[in-house]
Amino acid sequence: MQNWYMLTLTGEDRPAIVAKVTQMLFEHNMTLGEASMLRLGGNFTIMMMVGGELDQKHLEQVLEPVLAQLGLSLHIDAMKGGLHRHVPPNIMVRVSGADRAGIVARVTGVLAETGFNILDLTSDVAGTAQQPVYIMQIAGVATVPLESLEEAVSSLREEGIEVNVSPVEMLVG
Repeated sequence: MQNWYMLTLTGEDRPAIVAKVTQMLFEHNMTLGEASMLRLGGNFTIMMMVGGELDQKHLEQVLEPVLAQLGLSLHIDAMKGGLHRHVPPNIMVRVSGADRAGIVARVTGVLAETGFNILDLTSDVAGTAQQPVYIMQIAGVATVPLESLEEAVSSLREEGIEVNVSPVEMLVG
């Protein structure tokens, strides 16, 4: 029986983090599922699904030497999981506006009211310290028409938040 876990690793960014972590998992016959790895504020974070015969305690023991060498923190959650469950987004939402408290909560709240399911969200602050600009990109799944999403985000535009909602074109074939 294959056990599935969500691994979250964080630490100061440096070369070879991905190579060393995934090599150790490979050497212990763990299957790598979906993963997201990125640099945030000088730190590197990994979230990945892994499956295999190891129980959680042994998985922690297997990774301990790599964690110690690279100065990484680890959190493991057992999960129901498996491969081939990826849901492709059908809507992309791009947001920009003066950086202020609550912008993420406001935008995601309006989208949630339509039933929009966020699959991926990235954000950054651009501009200057005196005039910061918040930039966010959200990929997700909407079951309502594009016009309904446009109507929902219109109130955000009245608040000075620039919101662009567009369909994701999926190329098949």
